[in-house]
Amino acid sequence: MKEPGSITVVGLGPGRSGLITLESMEAMRNAKSLLLRTEVHPSAGDLRRCGIPFTSYDAWYEKAASFEELYHAIAEDLAARARAGETLVYAVPGSPFVAERTVIFLRELCAKEGVKLAILPGMSFVETLYGSLGIDPVDGLMILDASDAANLPAQFSTGVLFTQVYSREIASELKLALMERMSDETQVVYLHNIALPDESVRPMPLYEIDRQLDVDHLTSLFLPACRCRND
Repeated sequence: MKEPGSITVVGLGPGRSGLITLESMEAMRNAKSLLLRTEVHPSAGDLRRCGIPFTSYDAWYEKAASFEELYHAIAEDLAARARAGETLVYAVPGSPFVAERTVIFLRELCAKEGVKLAILPGMSFVETLYGSLGIDPVDGLMILDASDAANLPAQFSTGVLFTQVYSREIASELKLALMERMSDETQVVYLHNIALPDESVRPMPLYEIDRQLDVDHLTSLFLPACRCRND
């Protein structure tokens, strides 16, 4: 009878090679099969330069009707391959424990099907962000997904970090949702390429966030603690 396989999940860090943990890098170097959720991430280039072979799920993005469907499909594929006896290393952007839906689905599947799963801790862009913004999360920080702008809370009691501002459309939807709660002149901080050499931290009024030309998958927005209007 064929021995069951296993899955080890690692994080690619926020994008600078020195921020990938030694444990995760060793796992990727020694992987029999290394799969990336996406190679549209700065660390993928570092893996190539180190001669570490990998494949990715990028082609799956075009086939899926939604991100939720895509993430379920990736988790199901990984679990199926492990059940068939493969020993896999699965690498995700940032940390496996921060805003990574495939890992949530994978944990549920592996627990249900008895597939051996190990998840190594990693660094997300959030840790480097504290230094870029000069803030301490102990003072309070809410982290929200910008793509879920329709379900924002009515009030924010702390500073808010909006992740996944990956397109001008998402930035526009987020702007409109926030303008229902506060002035369009409210000062926010536009964040791009955090932890990379060309990192950009740009304060600006709220109404300008969807006018930026560099909005992409490495864009976030920080809203300092403020009073929302009650009208």
